[in-house]
Parts: sequence; structure tokens; C-alpha cells
Amino acid sequence: MAKLYPEEFYNSADWFVDRHVREGRGDNICAYTDKGNYTYRDIQKMANKMANMFKNLDIRMGDRIIMIVLDTPWFYSTFWGAVKMGAVPVPSNTMLTSDDYEYYLNDSQARTLVVSSRLLPVIEGIEELRFLRDIIVVNDDGEFSVPYKQMYAAAADEFQTVFTTKDDIAFWLYTSGTTGGPKGAVHSQSDMQYSADHYGKEIIQITEKDICYSAARLFFAYGIGNAMFFPMAVGAGTILNPDPPTPAHAFRLISGYKATLFFGVPTLFGQMLEYKVKQDKESGATPDPKAPHELSTLRACPSAGEALPPDLYYKFNERFGVEILDGPGSTEMLHIYVSNRIGDVKPGSSGKPVPGYEVKVVDDDGNELSVGEIGTLWAKGASSLRYYWRKREKTAGTVRGEWINTGDKYYKDADGYFWPSGRADDMLKVGGIWVSPLEVENCLREHAAVMECAVIGAEDDKNLVKPKAFVVLKSGFAPSQELEKELKTWVLDRLAKFKYPRWIVFMDELPKTATGKIQRFKLR
Repeated sequence: MAKLYPEEFYNSADWFVDRHVREGRGDNICAYTDKGNYTYRDIQKMANKMANMFKNLDIRMGDRIIMIVLDTPWFYSTFWGAVKMGAVPVPSNTMLTSDDYEYYLNDSQARTLVVSSRLLPVIEGIEELRFLRDIIVVNDDGEFSVPYKQMYAAAADEFQTVFTTKDDIAFWLYTSGTTGGPKGAVHSQSDMQYSADHYGKEIIQITEKDICYSAARLFFAYGIGNAMFFPMAVGAGTILNPDPPTPAHAFRLISGYKATLFFGVPTLFGQMLEYKVKQDKESGATPDPKAPHELSTLRACPSAGEALPPDLYYKFNERFGVEILDGPGSTEMLHIYVSNRIGDVKPGSSGKPVPGYEVKVVDDDGNELSVGEIGTLWAKGASSLRYYWRKREKTAGTVRGEWINTGDKYYKDADGYFWPSGRADDMLKVGGIWVSPLEVENCLREHAAVMECAVIGAEDDKNLVKPKAFVVLKSGFAPSQELEKELKTWVLDRLAKFKYPRWIVFMDELPKTATGKIQRFKLR
């Protein structure tokens, strides 16, 4: 007898892990590490053991499992093991404080925490935990704390994945909180495949032969796509390393493992370029992008987190001969939804909508604006969040029917490319005219002395708003009144007079989120 209400099975762990074993790709390398490689079959067995251990701990469907896990294969096994048995993994930033984790654990009402041993001291500083029952500690080698060590060893490496559908809740990701407190973005089982099918396969054209390295860590929406669900959609491999992605570290991993896709952020691209420029000067070498070098195996470098300055694109491409594909992404949309393409890059722009997504620039009333008009970017696509956990008002402000209000200011040009103008709360009104901080920042960055910068609005002695720039200098340059004057003149000569920064503040570094986004509110 036919079922009255038939439902089709879909579980993302089955699709991203088990499917490859069923279809003959079980021996493909899934994770490359300095301590050994892991095949898809290895990851499947590890995930099954985690699922069985979770089940034996009486973790049930819908229960949240907070993950504070570094970029190791144990991130994969914890995440997919939870999804297999119907629990909800919540990957969390590994660079936070005890107060932050106390908020995450209590807000999510998680009864279980999986934490890397390196990070345990931060957890031990938490004073109030209302719901937490189990703290499972795992080191970089996959050794668990007692009694979980014995439970994991005894757990079977086979598991019958629970019945879920594409619309069941799969995982959460907390936003970075650049516009307020962190919000738990709730995502469905099918969201990862949707993003992988469209951005992964159609924009970066990822295949089974690719090897990925992501500077953005796995707990980020950007990172989890780069280093997990994009490569695992096609049976490709990823370089996993728990250490911070410094320029030297990135060069070593990319060249050592012959990565083909390097997912970075503008700050790191700039640091890597500066690192090599310094080496070239010291050695007296004249770089040739066509000659063998550390990034020779790369075919593309996706970028997100902050808008990529045009001059950085040109300099990086000239030095290394590889394109940076800039595009905005968000926790709410799960990954990048507007992007430049391989062979179709318009430096300074965010490119065009990713296939499968729609975007529009609207005014404060939600009316679509004409070409060239700056407004708020709204996005639509089947990878978007369902809602923010326990944040009804925030959800209502972000989820507008099928559309997501990104909060980013953009305009669209006559050729269909979208150009960033900053966050809605970053825009400056100078003399009654809107000024994009990105335009001023990009101009300043073209000066030989400027490594990076941020522009905000500040009031002068007449209480009128004017641009104020915070500047980090390149090595070999020192702050001075002469340089301050030179930078102001530099902008005056290139932009409308009202846009030049009335004040220049030199800094050693800019405040940023862990994804590399400049925290302008701290500068204010």
C-alpha cells in the first residue's frame, strides 16, 4: 500500500561521505595532513564510530553538539557522525574567550561539547553551564579523554544513518557578531549540497582531482565550504592543518601538497605578497610568474571576508600568475552567492550572481534600484538559513520571505557586475552626500606605503561628519607628519574633495574578526 505522505530520504552525511564509498571512491584521499592521509573510507568509519558513541551517550535527534575543534580529520568525524545520528553539530570559533563559549553553550542548550585538547583550558574558565553534561576532549592525533577513549574504541565502525529529509535541520553556525551578539544560524540538510552544486561546481569548477587548502578555518561558513563540503561533494581532497595560516605556513602547505585551489582572505593575500616581495628584495631575484614557484600548482584563489582591493588583485596576479576570485558570502547564505569567475574577473567588483542565486539592490522600503544606485543587497537561494535560534526579531529583520537582507551596500553596473560599497552601518554622509569607505580605502591602498587601512566617519569641531582613516604601513615605512600629509594629498588628487580623510591614524594592526573582516565599530 502506498504511503499517504511519502518522504524521500536525504541525509547530508550519507551524500558527502557514504555515497563516495558506495560509488567506488572510498580510497580517494579525503584529508591530507602532516601526520598522514585519510581516505573517504577512513572518514566514514571514524564518523560511524562517533555516531555510535553519541548514541551510547543518549544523544538524540535534534540535540545540539557544540564543536570547538581545530582543523583536523576529527572535525570531519565529529560533524558527520552527529549528522548521521540526527544530532545537530554546531561548529564554533576556536579563537574565542571563556565568556564567548559560555554564551554559545548556554544559548544553544547543548548537552555535549567536543573540544580539541589545546583549547580545553579556555573551557575550564567557564563559571556557569546550565545544560552541559559531557565534555569530550580529543587531541590532534584522535586520542580521546577518559572515559570517552574507551567508548570510542568500543564503538562499531558501522552505523545505520537515521531517516532524515532534505528539509530537516542539519547544523548551525554562529555568526561572527560584527553587528551585535552572535546569532545561531540554523541550516537544513540540503543547504551544503546546493552551495556545492552551484558555487563549487559552476564557479570554481571543482573536480575529483582537486586538492584544496583553506586559510579560513572549518568553523566558518566560508571555511566549511572550502575545506569540507566543496571537496567532499566530488570526492576531492583537502589539506587540513590545525596551526594558524601565516604566509610561510600557507606557502609550505600549498607547495608541499601541490594544492590546486587556495581559499584565502584579502588580508592574507596581502601578507603573502609582502612576504615574497621582501624575500625578492633580500635575494635580488626578479620574480617570473611563469617560472616554477610556491603557488605554481594553483588554478584559482577564491576570496571572501572583505572586499578585495583592485590593486591587491593586480599585484598578486602579476607576482604569482593566478586569479583571485572575489565574492561576498555570509553565514546566512552559507557561502558565496555573487562571484567573479575564472577568466572573467572585474577587479574591485564582486562579479555576478552565482548560478542558482538571485540578488538585487534595494532601497530602505525594499524597492529595487536602478543601475548605478547604491542600496542594500538582498540575496535569494536554497542554501539560506531557516532562522536565527532564539532571535525572532533578528530573524524578521534578515529573512524577508524568500530573500535575505545581507546588510551590505552595493550597486549594479550596466554590465551586470555588482560593486561593494561597505556595510549599511559603515556608509558615511559627508556634506549631505553618501561616501563609500571602500572607495577611500582602495585609493589609499594604491599608495606605496600603505599595507591596509580602514575608513570611518568622525565629527570635526563643528560636529560635521568627515572621513577618518586608520592606516597600517608596509615594512620600510614609518609614521610621520610628512607621510600623513602625503596620504591626504594622494586621495585629494584622485577622488572628489569631500571624500579625502581629514585625519590619518597610524596603527600596527587593524581590529578584525577571525575571518579577516575589519571591525570598524571598534575604531569608532
